[in-house]
Amino acid sequence: MNSIQLALTNGDYKLKGQFMLGSNYTFLVDVEYQNKTYPAVYKPSRGEQPLWDFPENTLALREVAAYQLSEILNLHIVPFTVYRDDGPHGAGSLQQYIEYDIEYHYFNFTEEDKEKLRPVAFFDLLANNADRKGGHVFFEDETQKLFAIDHGICFHEEDKLRTVIWDFAGENIPDELLAPLSLTSTWSDVLQPYLSPSEIRALIRRADKLCKTKIFPYPLQGRRAYPYPPI
Repeated sequence: MNSIQLALTNGDYKLKGQFMLGSNYTFLVDVEYQNKTYPAVYKPSRGEQPLWDFPENTLALREVAAYQLSEILNLHIVPFTVYRDDGPHGAGSLQQYIEYDIEYHYFNFTEEDKEKLRPVAFFDLLANNADRKGGHVFFEDETQKLFAIDHGICFHEEDKLRTVIWDFAGENIPDELLAPLSLTSTWSDVLQPYLSPSEIRALIRRADKLCKTKIFPYPLQGRRAYPYPPI
């Protein structure tokens, strides 16, 4: 683990402010560890608004599952995320805070930057992301590294994919993205603390399907394929 990962896993944290956009309680916190302070995003489970189609108090766990899946796939696009049971408002996810330009998002990305989004589109197919908004994908200010956030509404057993990123529909999925899908037998042990057995099986079925089709799909007809609001 690097210093930020050690801090978020073991450090003490206190509330600094609240993000007011969004339907669930989300807080900016300061994490203190070994005489250093790190900003992080804290999403307590008891601050989640109930959803009719997702089990209650599971969105924070899904945030951690998304980080774990990003690492399994060697994408490294989800900021480091852990589940802590000692937060100011109870158990919840704690995610590394990334500095980025909130005014620069999918809808005004350059064509060059949009071309970099294949890993996000691939990740969303597997995670069955029901809410990939344009503001949930960005480039870090300092490094220009690609990141994607807000994965509480992922991993449903039924097809729920809603995303603004359909740019690659009909294209072949690059081999380097598909390569990790040969190791799905190891996924259950990693994801079991965060997802139900049936959700993990559905994830593996999606991986198997992509291994066979090797194509970025088109939006399904007959149901909403875009999130609302889109940004």
